Amino acid sequence: MANRLNKKVLCFVDEHGTAGVADFSFGVLLVFARDAGRIDKRFSDCLESTAAEIRASNLSDTYMHGLLQRFRVAQSSESLMMLNRKVTARGDDAPQIYAEALIETVKIGLKQFRRDVMKTKSIGNIEVIIDANHHNTHPTFGAKIHAAQQYDGMFRGVVRVVPLDSAASRLLQLADVVAHSRKWLQERDTNAAQFRERFGIHIAA
Repeated sequence: MANRLNKKVLCFVDEHGTAGVADFSFGVLLVFARDAGRIDKRFSDCLESTAAEIRASNLSDTYMHGLLQRFRVAQSSESLMMLNRKVTARGDDAPQIYAEALIETVKIGLKQFRRDVMKTKSIGNIEVIIDANHHNTHPTFGAKIHAAQQYDGMFRGVVRVVPLDSAASRLLQLADVVAHSRKWLQERDTNAAQFRERFGIHIAA
Protein backbone atom coordinates (compact mmCIF):
# COMPACT_ATOMS: atom_id res chain seq x y z
CA MET A 1 0.00 0.00 0.00
CA ALA A 2 2.78 2.44 0.92
CA ASN A 3 4.58 1.78 -2.37
CA ARG A 4 1.41 2.50 -4.36
CA LEU A 5 0.89 5.73 -2.40
CA ASN A 6 4.46 6.83 -3.10
CA LYS A 7 3.83 6.61 -6.85
CA LYS A 8 0.27 7.96 -6.90
CA VAL A 9 -0.21 11.37 -8.52
CA LEU A 10 -3.06 13.74 -7.63
CA CYS A 11 -4.22 16.29 -10.19
CA PHE A 12 -6.45 19.07 -8.84
CA VAL A 13 -8.36 21.08 -11.47
CA ASP A 14 -10.67 24.08 -11.33
CA GLU A 15 -11.80 26.49 -14.02
CA HIS A 16 -12.41 30.20 -14.51
CA GLY A 17 -15.16 31.01 -17.00
CA THR A 18 -17.99 28.97 -18.50
CA ALA A 19 -17.48 26.17 -21.00
CA GLY A 20 -19.27 26.61 -24.32
CA VAL A 21 -20.18 30.25 -23.71
CA ALA A 22 -16.83 32.03 -23.88
CA ASP A 23 -13.12 31.42 -23.43
CA PHE A 24 -12.30 29.78 -20.12
CA SER A 25 -9.16 28.63 -18.39
CA PHE A 26 -8.17 25.67 -16.26
CA GLY A 27 -5.97 25.90 -13.20
CA VAL A 28 -4.10 22.65 -12.53
CA LEU A 29 -2.10 21.50 -9.53
CA LEU A 30 -0.11 18.25 -9.80
CA VAL A 31 1.42 16.63 -6.72
CA PHE A 32 2.49 13.24 -5.44
CA ALA A 33 -0.17 11.83 -3.13
CA ARG A 34 2.45 11.41 -0.42
CA ASP A 35 3.15 15.17 -0.50
CA ALA A 36 -0.43 16.46 -0.73
CA GLY A 37 -0.93 16.92 3.02
CA ARG A 38 2.30 18.86 3.41
CA ILE A 39 1.55 21.12 0.45
CA ASP A 40 -2.01 21.66 1.69
CA LYS A 41 -0.63 22.84 5.03
CA ARG A 42 1.89 25.17 3.43
CA PHE A 43 -0.84 26.80 1.37
CA SER A 44 -3.11 27.05 4.42
CA ASP A 45 -0.25 28.69 6.33
CA CYS A 46 -0.17 31.43 3.66
CA LEU A 47 -3.79 32.33 4.51
CA GLU A 48 -5.18 34.13 7.52
CA SER A 49 -5.73 31.80 10.46
CA THR A 50 -9.47 32.48 10.35
CA ALA A 51 -9.88 31.90 6.60
CA ALA A 52 -12.68 29.56 5.57
CA GLU A 53 -13.14 28.47 1.95
CA ILE A 54 -11.48 30.90 -0.43
CA ARG A 55 -12.95 31.65 -3.85
CA ALA A 56 -10.83 33.53 -6.34
CA SER A 57 -13.87 35.42 -7.63
CA ASN A 58 -14.19 37.03 -4.20
CA LEU A 59 -10.53 38.03 -3.91
CA SER A 60 -8.73 41.08 -5.27
CA ASP A 61 -5.91 40.66 -7.76
CA THR A 62 -3.53 42.27 -5.28
CA TYR A 63 -4.41 39.72 -2.61
CA MET A 64 -4.02 36.80 -5.01
CA HIS A 65 -0.67 38.10 -6.26
CA GLY A 66 0.61 38.19 -2.70
CA LEU A 67 -0.88 34.81 -1.86
CA LEU A 68 0.77 33.05 -4.80
CA GLN A 69 4.08 34.74 -4.15
CA ARG A 70 4.00 33.74 -0.45
CA PHE A 71 3.19 30.18 -1.45
CA ARG A 72 5.98 30.16 -4.03
CA VAL A 73 8.49 31.16 -1.35
CA ALA A 74 7.14 28.58 1.13
CA GLN A 75 6.87 25.64 -1.28
CA SER A 76 9.70 23.79 -2.96
CA SER A 77 8.88 23.44 -6.65
CA GLU A 78 10.50 20.00 -6.86
CA SER A 79 7.36 18.01 -5.99
CA LEU A 80 4.68 20.36 -7.29
CA MET A 81 3.63 21.73 -10.65
CA MET A 82 1.02 24.41 -11.34
CA LEU A 83 -0.36 24.96 -14.85
CA ASN A 84 -2.81 27.31 -16.50
CA ARG A 85 -4.38 26.52 -19.87
CA LYS A 86 -6.77 28.63 -21.90
CA VAL A 87 -9.63 26.97 -23.81
CA THR A 88 -11.36 28.74 -26.72
CA ALA A 89 -13.82 26.05 -27.86
CA ARG A 90 -17.45 27.09 -28.38
CA GLY A 91 -20.64 25.11 -28.87
CA ASP A 92 -23.95 24.02 -27.45
CA ASP A 93 -22.75 20.84 -25.74
CA ALA A 94 -20.94 22.37 -22.77
CA PRO A 95 -20.34 19.09 -20.87
CA GLN A 96 -18.61 17.64 -23.94
CA ILE A 97 -16.51 20.78 -24.44
CA TYR A 98 -15.58 20.73 -20.77
CA ALA A 99 -14.66 17.03 -20.87
CA GLU A 100 -12.54 17.30 -24.02
CA ALA A 101 -10.75 20.37 -22.70
CA LEU A 102 -10.12 18.73 -19.33
CA ILE A 103 -8.71 15.59 -20.95
CA GLU A 104 -6.26 17.58 -23.08
CA THR A 105 -5.29 19.83 -20.17
CA VAL A 106 -4.61 16.88 -17.88
CA LYS A 107 -2.51 15.19 -20.57
CA ILE A 108 -0.42 18.35 -21.00
CA GLY A 109 0.06 18.62 -17.24
CA LEU A 110 0.97 14.94 -16.83
CA LYS A 111 3.53 15.10 -19.62
CA GLN A 112 5.24 18.07 -18.01
CA PHE A 113 5.03 16.60 -14.49
CA ARG A 114 6.53 13.33 -15.73
CA ARG A 115 9.37 15.17 -17.46
CA ASP A 116 10.19 17.87 -14.91
CA VAL A 117 9.23 16.33 -11.56
CA MET A 118 9.16 12.54 -11.89
CA LYS A 119 11.93 12.39 -14.50
CA THR A 120 10.63 9.03 -15.74
CA LYS A 121 9.41 7.63 -19.03
CA SER A 122 5.98 6.61 -17.79
CA ILE A 123 3.28 7.86 -15.41
CA GLY A 124 0.19 6.13 -14.05
CA ASN A 125 -2.00 5.71 -10.96
CA ILE A 126 -3.37 9.23 -11.40
CA GLU A 127 -6.43 10.58 -9.63
CA VAL A 128 -8.01 13.77 -11.02
CA ILE A 129 -9.99 15.86 -8.52
CA ILE A 130 -12.24 18.53 -10.04
CA ASP A 131 -14.48 21.20 -8.56
CA ALA A 132 -17.98 19.75 -8.96
CA ASN A 133 -20.35 21.66 -11.26
CA HIS A 134 -23.26 20.97 -13.60
CA HIS A 135 -20.90 20.27 -16.51
CA ASN A 136 -18.64 17.70 -14.89
CA THR A 137 -21.48 15.81 -13.22
CA HIS A 138 -23.40 15.45 -16.50
CA PRO A 139 -23.69 11.98 -18.16
CA THR A 140 -22.07 13.27 -21.36
CA PHE A 141 -19.01 14.34 -19.38
CA GLY A 142 -18.82 10.95 -17.68
CA ALA A 143 -19.01 9.10 -21.00
CA LYS A 144 -16.21 11.16 -22.57
CA ILE A 145 -13.98 10.64 -19.53
CA HIS A 146 -14.61 6.90 -19.51
CA ALA A 147 -13.72 6.61 -23.20
CA ALA A 148 -10.51 8.62 -22.70
CA GLN A 149 -9.48 6.36 -19.81
CA GLN A 150 -9.74 3.41 -22.17
CA TYR A 151 -8.19 4.77 -25.35
CA ASP A 152 -6.63 8.26 -25.07
CA GLY A 153 -2.87 8.09 -24.64
CA MET A 154 -1.57 9.35 -21.33
CA PHE A 155 -5.10 9.77 -19.97
CA ARG A 156 -5.26 5.97 -19.77
CA GLY A 157 -3.17 6.34 -16.61
CA VAL A 158 -6.06 8.14 -14.88
CA VAL A 159 -7.76 5.70 -12.51
CA ARG A 160 -10.47 8.07 -11.27
CA VAL A 161 -11.97 11.49 -11.96
CA VAL A 162 -13.65 12.75 -8.81
CA PRO A 163 -15.97 15.80 -8.70
CA LEU A 164 -15.62 17.36 -5.25
CA ASP A 165 -17.00 20.41 -3.49
CA SER A 166 -14.04 22.81 -3.38
CA ALA A 167 -14.94 23.72 0.21
CA ALA A 168 -13.50 20.33 1.18
CA SER A 169 -10.08 20.87 -0.40
CA ARG A 170 -7.55 23.66 0.00
CA LEU A 171 -5.69 22.38 -3.05
CA LEU A 172 -8.81 22.74 -5.21
CA GLN A 173 -9.06 26.30 -3.89
CA LEU A 174 -5.46 26.87 -4.93
CA ALA A 175 -6.31 25.49 -8.39
CA ASP A 176 -9.12 28.06 -8.52
CA VAL A 177 -6.62 30.87 -7.95
CA VAL A 178 -4.34 29.39 -10.61
CA ALA A 179 -7.28 29.30 -13.05
CA HIS A 180 -8.04 32.99 -12.42
CA SER A 181 -4.40 33.97 -12.94
CA ARG A 182 -4.73 33.78 -16.74
CA LYS A 183 -6.32 37.22 -16.86
CA TRP A 184 -3.18 38.78 -15.37
CA LEU A 185 -1.12 37.44 -18.26
CA GLN A 186 -3.63 38.88 -20.72
CA GLU A 187 -3.86 42.26 -18.99
CA ARG A 188 -0.17 42.87 -18.31
CA ASP A 189 2.90 43.35 -20.46
CA THR A 190 4.58 40.09 -19.44
CA ASN A 191 5.43 36.76 -21.02
CA ALA A 192 5.01 33.16 -19.92
CA ALA A 193 8.58 32.87 -18.61
CA GLN A 194 8.23 35.98 -16.44
CA PHE A 195 4.85 34.75 -15.22
CA ARG A 196 6.32 31.39 -14.22
CA GLU A 197 9.21 33.07 -12.42
CA ARG A 198 6.92 35.36 -10.43
CA PHE A 199 4.07 32.99 -9.57
CA GLY A 200 5.42 29.49 -10.24
CA ILE A 201 2.67 28.83 -12.82
CA HIS A 202 3.39 27.23 -16.18
CA ILE A 203 1.37 28.56 -19.11
CA ALA A 204 0.02 26.18 -21.73
CA ALA A 205 -1.43 27.32 -25.05
